[in-house]
Amino acid sequence: MKLRNFFGHLNTVNKHRFKVLKLSIKAGIPLRGLLHDLSKYSPQEFFEGVKYFDGKVSPIKICKKENGYSKAWLHHKGRNKHHFEYWYDFNTPDKTPVIPYKYTVELICDNIAASLTYKGKDWNPASQLDYFKNRKDLDYINNKIKNLLIAVYKKICKEGINKVIKKKVLKEMYNKYVNN
Repeated sequence: MKLRNFFGHLNTVNKHRFKVLKLSIKAGIPLRGLLHDLSKYSPQEFFEGVKYFDGKVSPIKICKKENGYSKAWLHHKGRNKHHFEYWYDFNTPDKTPVIPYKYTVELICDNIAASLTYKGKDWNPASQLDYFKNRKDLDYINNKIKNLLIAVYKKICKEGINKVIKKKVLKEMYNKYVNN
C-alpha cells in the first residue's frame, strides 16, 4: 500500500463528505450530512479505495473497470439509503419504490459534491445534469425520482446551486414530482 494513495484517498473522502455536509445544511438535512458515507471509512471500502486511488475519478470506477465489480461498492450501496441502488429489488423490477425525501435530498447533495470533488475547476452547473443523463443504470430508479433529479439538475443549470439547494425549493420540487 502506497502512503500517497492512503492519504490521497483519505483526503478525497474527507473533502467530499465536507462538501456534502455544507450542501446538506443548506438543504435542511444537517444530520444526513453529518452521517453521510461513514461506511467509506470501513476496511471493506477504505482499503479498496486506497488500492485504486488516482485522484481523478472514483476508485470504485477504476476497480469495476479492472475487475468487473467492486466489493467496496457492493458494501457501500447496501448500507447507504441515499443511493437509488439501495432501493432496487431485482425480483420486482416494475415496483421500484420512491426514495423518501431525506435520502433523495442527500442523494442530490452527494451527486453534486462528487461532481465538484472530481471535476474541480472544470466543474460547471451543467456537469451534474450531463453526468446523470449519461448513466446507463437509470432504468433502475423510480420514474418520479428520476424526473425530480433531472428537474433539480436543470434548475441548477439555470439558477445555480445556491438558489436551488434550499429546503423550501427542494421540498416544493419533491412534492411536485413525487407527491403529486
